Amino acid sequence: MRTDDFWAVIDRATADRPASPGEVAERATADLATRDPEEIVAWARHLDKVMVASGTQDLWAAAYLINGGCSDEGFDAFRGWLIAHGREAVAKSVRAPDSLAELPAVRAASDTGAVFEAGEVLAIGAEAYRQATGSELPAGEGPATRPDAADLWDFDNEEEMQRRLPRLSALFLEPPD
Repeated sequence: MRTDDFWAVIDRATADRPASPGEVAERATADLATRDPEEIVAWARHLDKVMVASGTQDLWAAAYLINGGCSDEGFDAFRGWLIAHGREAVAKSVRAPDSLAELPAVRAASDTGAVFEAGEVLAIGAEAYRQATGSELPAGEGPATRPDAADLWDFDNEEEMQRRLPRLSALFLEPPD
């Protein structure tokens, strides 16, 4: 599946009005469920590629700051939330995770404590395949979609966080005394 075709499914799910990640997942699932099973599998495999490409340490650190902590599964769900916001949101945040500080929802979360996760977006392919065929999505190669947690820099090191993610740190870390 081409990258443009993958993102077209997400774009159609948000085309008529802004949608919550849950609504994006529901609409994208309904769209994919009308297609040939091979196309659904190809979409799900492309999602794996997006997850691999977005599985960077600094993006994980951004999710850690924004969500007040971030487990392995939490990082996956955070990227599901990003995917629901479209291709440009994912691309920009992978290139420059600190740019997430520009998003109004993220800025507001520094006051409200909102957490951004959308695991349902990651299940679009599997759910569409189940709806279309009555069967489980065939298992893929299962590429590593995030760095090993043991290899991460210390996200609790505020100086390192401020160096790598200064704008997000300004929003989510307590100012030094």
